[in-house]
Amino acid sequence: MGRAFEYRRAAKEKRWGHMSRIFPKLSRSITMAAKEGGPDPEMNAKLRTAIQNAKAQNMPKDNIDAAIKRASGKDASEYTEVNYEGKGPHGVLIFVECATDNTTRTVANVKSYFNKNGGQMVPTGSLEFMFSRKSVFEFELNEGMDLEEYELELIDAGLEEIEENEGTVYATADYTSFGSLSKALEDLNVEVTKANLQRIPTTPVEFSEEQLEEIEKLIDKLEEDDDVQHVFTNIA
Repeated sequence: MGRAFEYRRAAKEKRWGHMSRIFPKLSRSITMAAKEGGPDPEMNAKLRTAIQNAKAQNMPKDNIDAAIKRASGKDASEYTEVNYEGKGPHGVLIFVECATDNTTRTVANVKSYFNKNGGQMVPTGSLEFMFSRKSVFEFELNEGMDLEEYELELIDAGLEEIEENEGTVYATADYTSFGSLSKALEDLNVEVTKANLQRIPTTPVEFSEEQLEEIEKLIDKLEEDDDVQHVFTNIA
């Protein structure tokens, strides 16, 4: 997946290593998933995945249970999913997914981050065609696991690509195949460590390490905001 990918992953893991930042975002994802599809993980693939991702970040069970319970309260109904788009330093394209109870606050914050870090927001929809929305599942490559056999088993569930990088396997499908691929992996007894919907750049761009460091300053600010759930770029 390249040096830039490793740089981004290491930087993100460093930022998200702080529980005070990641737990509120995970809680919000769980609450919204439970509100949308019900509180039973067995019947709600999106909730099951949100819980799975929370456990991967060592989020305590009590926090997970509390987030699910909040779905039946008034707080959950106040959350709105909104997206913002912009260009950052060196022309990098940035797609920001948010979940907020105050869109006025959120758009003002996001705009400020762009303006103060060498970027600018663009009209909604301007970058939509520059990204493909995909379901991405991660799991560890265990001894005796034959990826070619797994690929054949998962094609009918919508699998488009499967690859391994340093012991981690990435299975990718269209975003509409999230539920079917999730179930297929479960049926194969694959223990997924992380699963989410990502926006993959249709035309990735290479940046130098110096440029990446400057770009990271803007991404840092965006991802530190509690309302921001995910940040996607066209970094190769």
